[in-house]
Amino acid sequence: MLGLLYLLLTGLALAGMLVLMFTMHRLRHPPRKTYAWALARNRPGDPSELDVPRDFEEYELPLDERRPSSRTPIWDIAGDASDGPVVIFSPGWGDSRIGVLPRLCGFTPFASRIIAWEPPGHGDASGLCALGTREPAMLALLAKHAHETHERPIILAGASLGGGVSVAAAAMIGDDLPIVGVIAEAPYRLPWTPARNVMRLAGYPHRWNVTPVFMLLGMRLGVGPRWRTFDRTGWAQRVTCPLLVIHGTNDEVCPIQDGKDIADAAPEGNTILIEGRGHNDLWADDEERAAEAVRGFIAQHGASVSRA
Repeated sequence: MLGLLYLLLTGLALAGMLVLMFTMHRLRHPPRKTYAWALARNRPGDPSELDVPRDFEEYELPLDERRPSSRTPIWDIAGDASDGPVVIFSPGWGDSRIGVLPRLCGFTPFASRIIAWEPPGHGDASGLCALGTREPAMLALLAKHAHETHERPIILAGASLGGGVSVAAAAMIGDDLPIVGVIAEAPYRLPWTPARNVMRLAGYPHRWNVTPVFMLLGMRLGVGPRWRTFDRTGWAQRVTCPLLVIHGTNDEVCPIQDGKDIADAAPEGNTILIEGRGHNDLWADDEERAAEAVRGFIAQHGASVSRA
């Protein structure tokens, strides 16, 4: 009897370890949306393949100070307003530069350039996803490069993980660069909230395994087991430029309240809710409300004078 119990406990422990390893691997290895991914789905794979093609430059920059040899893939896309701001778009978990393509209808009318990049572990970028811990510093370096090359005011925009990264980067940059606005689409406060929901919606274990995995990842990524410095409301409090949060009312991944809390924490925050939309369809073909909100925000704040 004791032998059988020992075998059962050993099997349960091994199963638990496998679930933890799978969860950690899943979080740090998001699905990669590459050109081949777009080609297989008959979608545009870069700005030149849109119905109305866009001129763009493609290059790489060393933005990850922890991995000096790594290079970050970047698209630098032409906008319609030569005197407009530069918009830098940061993708969400599992997305890539390709995610900027449906959003160009909102960005290009009042922007001079739109820069889209791929954090580690996404698209064609090497490495593992850092879950929003290292990405803000990388985005800050990219914003510095954009300012040096284009000499225009900058608006940071991002979706989900990228929205929180944009908020944190704007707070880190402060007045060092002319950041005149932040657009955060479906952001979240704490990293395990969307992780647990993504696992749940995919039918994977999520009730007991997410918390210990994030404790382990926090120690590995240098933010501690409780991720005390991650909460995006704390970063939003330090954002001195206008912050626009856009959220779908049917979002099952990132709670609406998280978006409201982030906007409310910012000195100049505002929330726009898109009725009936979820986490991934704010820019569906038949949806204009997100594009209208983005165009209005860029038109209003993009011409701001660079701050000292």
